[in-house]
Order: sequence, then C-alpha cells, then structure tokens
Amino acid sequence: MADLSLLPRPQQLTLAGGRCTLRSERRIVLDVPPAAALLPAVRRLRRVLGDAGLGCERGDRPADAPDGITIALQVAPAEIGHPQGYRLTISPSGVSVVAREAAGVFYAVCTLAQVIEQCRTDLPCLRVDDWPDFEARGVMLDVSRDKVPRIETLLALVEMLAGWKINQLQLYTEHTFAYRNHPDVWADASPLTGGDIRTLDAFCRERCIELVPNQNSLGHMERWLMHPRYRPLAELSGEALPLGPREPGIWRLAPFRRGCTLCPGDPGSLALVRSLYDELLPHFTSKTVNVGCDEPFELDAVPGDPFYLGEGRSRAACARRGVARVYLDYLRRLHRILQERGYTMQYWADVAARYPEILPDLPRDAIALAWGYDADYPFAEAAMLAETGLPFYVCPGTSSWGSIAGRTDAALANLRQAALVGRRHGARGYLITDWGEDGHRQFLPISYLGFAVGAALAWAGDANRDLDVPGTLDRHAFRDRAAVMGRLACDLGNVAQMAGSVRGSVLNSLLRYTLDQLRAGYQPFPRPTTEALRRTLAAIDATLAPLPCARMDRPDADLIAHEYALTARLMSHACRRALLIYDLGGDVSGAAQDLARGLEEFIADYRRTWLARNRPGGLKDSVARLEFMRGEYLAVSG
Repeated sequence: MADLSLLPRPQQLTLAGGRCTLRSERRIVLDVPPAAALLPAVRRLRRVLGDAGLGCERGDRPADAPDGITIALQVAPAEIGHPQGYRLTISPSGVSVVAREAAGVFYAVCTLAQVIEQCRTDLPCLRVDDWPDFEARGVMLDVSRDKVPRIETLLALVEMLAGWKINQLQLYTEHTFAYRNHPDVWADASPLTGGDIRTLDAFCRERCIELVPNQNSLGHMERWLMHPRYRPLAELSGEALPLGPREPGIWRLAPFRRGCTLCPGDPGSLALVRSLYDELLPHFTSKTVNVGCDEPFELDAVPGDPFYLGEGRSRAACARRGVARVYLDYLRRLHRILQERGYTMQYWADVAARYPEILPDLPRDAIALAWGYDADYPFAEAAMLAETGLPFYVCPGTSSWGSIAGRTDAALANLRQAALVGRRHGARGYLITDWGEDGHRQFLPISYLGFAVGAALAWAGDANRDLDVPGTLDRHAFRDRAAVMGRLACDLGNVAQMAGSVRGSVLNSLLRYTLDQLRAGYQPFPRPTTEALRRTLAAIDATLAPLPCARMDRPDADLIAHEYALTARLMSHACRRALLIYDLGGDVSGAAQDLARGLEEFIADYRRTWLARNRPGGLKDSVARLEFMRGEYLAVSG
C-alpha cells in the first residue's frame, strides 16, 4: 500500500485492512443500473479489467455472484455532498462505488483503475471519500503557434487527462480552424476541420470532458490581419510595426509586421468575429466559448514600451472615453452576440484587472480567466474579481513554452499558487495553459509535468501539495517501470537555470535573439559566464545519461525518448551558441562551422520528429527560425 500512487491523490483515503482478490476463475459481476450516463464508467472499467487479464459480466444484484466479486456502481445523491464527489469502497467481498452524479461514478472508476493497474488482482481494502476543489479543471493547448496536433495526438492526450479527472479541454485558436469562408488565412496551417472537432468532441464526452471552443476575437489576430482582405480591420491601419530593443530581430521571420489587434470600433471587426462563431460553434456540444481578448497591444498602450504602440484607429475614442471603456464596449458586444446564441462567454482578465473601474460593468454571467505564469505570480486579480462577484477561473501555466525543456521549479510554484489563491477566493475553475511561442520548439511530453501536477492540485490541493512529482510522472505519465523519466524530466527542466535566471529560459532566449543583438547586449538577461555555460553543458549530459535505461510502457515510448534527446541537443546548442558569442578566445570560424553543421543535422531530425505528433502546417515557420541561425553561423565562418 505504501507504493500505491494515485493521481490525483484523493481528499480522504482510509485503509481498512485485508485484501480483495480478483481472479479469472472467480466470477466478477458488474451491478450497474441501466443508465446511459453510466456507460463511460462501465466501458473504462471493462478496459482496465481486460488489461489485467480479467473478464466481467453484467448482473442486476449482488446475489448474482455469491461465490465471486461484485463491483457495484450506483448514483445516490443523498449520500454524497459534492456534485462530482464519490465514495469508493474496496472490501474482501467486492467493490462499491456511490456517487451523486454519473461524473462522480466515472471519477471513482478512474481511481479504481489506477489501483487495479498497480495491484493487478490483489487489491488493498480501503475507503476513498473524494470530491474536487474546483468545479472546472481544464487544460488549454495552443494549436495556433505553429503546431497543430494530429487527431491521434489529441485523442491520446484526452485519454491520459481523463484518467487524471480533467474535465475541460480548450484548443487555443487564432487561424487554425478550417473556416469555409476564410480559406486564405489557414491555407498553409493544416487546420483542424469541423469533422476533426466533432470526432474529438464525442471522444471527450465519452470521458466526461467538455471540449470548449476557443477563438481569439480582438488581439493576437496577426495571422488574419497580414492578409489584404482583413488588413482594413486592423487597429494599426496596416502599417508596419517598428522594431524596438525589446523586439527580437528573429521576429522578422514571423508575420508580425502589421497590426495584430482588430479595431474595436470598426463594425467590420464584429462582423468578422460573428462569422467565425457561426462557422465554428456548431461543431461543439459545449455551450461555453472562450473569446480571448487578451493583450490588445495597439489598443492598450504601455507608455515608453516600443512594442505597445497605442497609436491606432481608436486613438481618438480612447482619448475621449478611455481605453478601458473602449475595450469594455467591445467585450460587451461579443457577450451579446454569444448570449443571443445561448452561450456562456469566457475571456482573459488581464485588461479588466488593469482597469478595475470597469469590473462592476462586466457581464455578470461571463467567466473571467485570471492568468499569470511567473513562479511568484500572486493572482491578485482573483480577489478583485471575487469582491465584485464575477465568476472566474485561475489560469496558471505549464512553463514549457519559451524554455526548450520546461522550467520545473517555476511551473510547480505557479501551479501551487494558483490553486491556493483560487480556493481562497472561490474560483469556479482551474485552467492549465500550455502555449507555443518562439516556434513551439518544446515537444508535447515536456508539458506532462504541468498537466499532471495541475490536475492533482485542481482536484485536491491539500492532498497533493507535497506530491512526489518524479514518482507520479513515472507511474501516470511516462509509465516508466525503471523510474528514470520522471526524475529526468524534472531535472532537465531546471538545468537551464544554471546559465542564469530570466523569465522564460536563458537558453531559449539565446536562440531567440540574433548574434548581433546578443553581442550588443539587447537580451533582457545578464550575460552568462563561460564557466556557467560549461557547467550547464555538463549538467545536460549528466541529466540525459540515464535515458537509455528507461522502460516506458507506452506505444510512443521510443518517440518520447527521442524527443527528450532532441531537447537536450537543442539546449546544448544554445550553450555553444553563447560560447561562440562571449568566449572569443578560440577558433570562432571553426566553432561557427561546427554549429552550422550540427544545426543542419538537428533540423532534419526536428522535421521528422515534429511530424510524428503534428500536422505539417507551421513546420516551415518553426524551422525558419532555426535556418536563420544556421545562416548566421555560415556568415561568421566565411
């Protein structure tokens, strides 16, 4: 029992003593009322019993198995306090599940499945009384920053998340849905189609997960506004963005030259967004929509920051009425469009939190999403939203993006703080975000740590605060019998901090900035020392050394191992790139040639590995960033 690992750990678990023995020669009877809502739990239970070499038959009452084992699933609202709560009892004579709703039965079966997977046919007798801290426990996956996952990738991810009691999934969309009336926007993106969404939606519902549509509707619209057809809708009137010291030259490769925010006062902006909703929403069964509306850069100016322009078409309106009111009016119009269609609106809360005077005027039935991703982010806006009576989620992140290998300590601190503050102020939900900036270089398994720990904290914060993260990843994410991958993933996610501390990762930033900018000191982090870089190189090698010993029981085990090997190669490349810039005592030309040659080999491998989980659209843009660096090395080497 000491080795039993549950994810999430339940709110209450009591050992009863004794064992419940399941054997193929002993009848296993399912005592389940004929309710369609319980079929997902029954199917999941049958699968896990089958994997353990056990069969089961349907029965109507416990007496059907006087010499066997009965597994009873029932809905009894009077006995369970929380709508998603359940009681799981394992005794020598069988297993009993009591829940208030069908979802609670499913969650109980998820817990029972983990017990059976680990104990096989000899189960410990116990009682679990369990319920979630947060009503909504979600994952938001970025499918717009180059990587659009294959449907098989998404289905496998949903299967894993469902077992961890995640009950909401969002796919962050800017331009990667195949809008019938806007083919020029997604032409090269390998977008998700309506059929893909319907397939995924049905798969999610079978696992008690709500697939929530997510379409940004104000800012982050550069993939639309770069096209002549939509350029007149831009807040910035389609003029080129200036390159300032905080904007990396590498971004010249991305389509950010024109505005990235819709003009909120242009009727055409609302007409465009309305048309997107009309095409997208019918493919989902969810009646909730995330409209985004975060970071409207050209509208919401930050004085003195060259990245925020504040000189767009709404300048006069903002001067007369204030940025906050212009933003609020637009958000309320979006709310009205969705309300008329019977939908609940979600929106990112960054602008509203910066202008608290508009909080009382925000729609009372819309859900604010309070986000923050730094290790020390306080989620202070949660208190403001709660005080105003607005429903809200707390939204931490996996810290995978902008990092290459993740940032383990930052992710853990961010996830824990969000759970603590969210519970304190009555957040309705907990949404784990996973973004893809800088070419979405991180591979999907890098995010498993954030997904797993976030799922645990969203379900039962107190019970999972001191979670054994490496052991949990080995058991439930990587399924590594050798207990290698959990520790490797945690340690590799912290190695980059050896080169210096910065928001994101120093190693990723070394790849993001041009050689000229790094030499000129444009980077927003202290120059790493040669000694620190060489220590980091050694630590990468040491951390990766046990990888061949991993024994992952997953169909994609070889792919995961290769993804981590490629991750380490890119981290090492970043260190050697820095040595080329800062350590001028050696053969610069020869070092540059070696970097160019190594990067050429890496790019070929990167392409193949990308396509194992993702569609080809976006790969060209992601690789272009790497090809740009290779060109720099060739120029240096002569």
